[in-house]
Amino acid sequence: MEKKSRKELQAEYKQLKTYMGVIKITNRTNGKIYITAYPNLKNRWVTIQSQLDMGMHMNRQLQKDWNELGSEAFEYEVLEEIDTEDISDVRWEAKQLEKKWLEQLQPYGDKGYHRPPRD
Repeated sequence: MEKKSRKELQAEYKQLKTYMGVIKITNRTNGKIYITAYPNLKNRWVTIQSQLDMGMHMNRQLQKDWNELGSEAFEYEVLEEIDTEDISDVRWEAKQLEKKWLEQLQPYGDKGYHRPPRD
C-alpha cells in the first residue's frame, strides 16, 4: 500500500466538511439538560465524555451528577448542525445558535444546568 505524503493528507483533511452546531446533554434521571454550541461538532461527544470521566467539565452541577449517576444516565443529542463552509465567523455564529436554543429551551433551575441570564 502506498503511503501518502504529509501534504496530500493535509489537503484531504481540509476537504472534510466541518459542521458547527448546538448539542444537548440530557440527564435521564432528573430531566435536566445542558445546552452548548461548538464551532466544530466532530467527535464532540467523545471529548465531552472524556472531560466528564476525568472530572474536568466546566459545569460543576453536570459534573457532580455525572460522578454520582454515571455515563449511562445521560443522553447526547445534536439539536442543530450547520455546514461551516460559507460562514466567516464560526465562533460568533455558534454563540448566536446557542443563545437561540437557551432562550427556546430555558434550561434553568430544575430544568437544567445553566444559570438564568442577567437582565
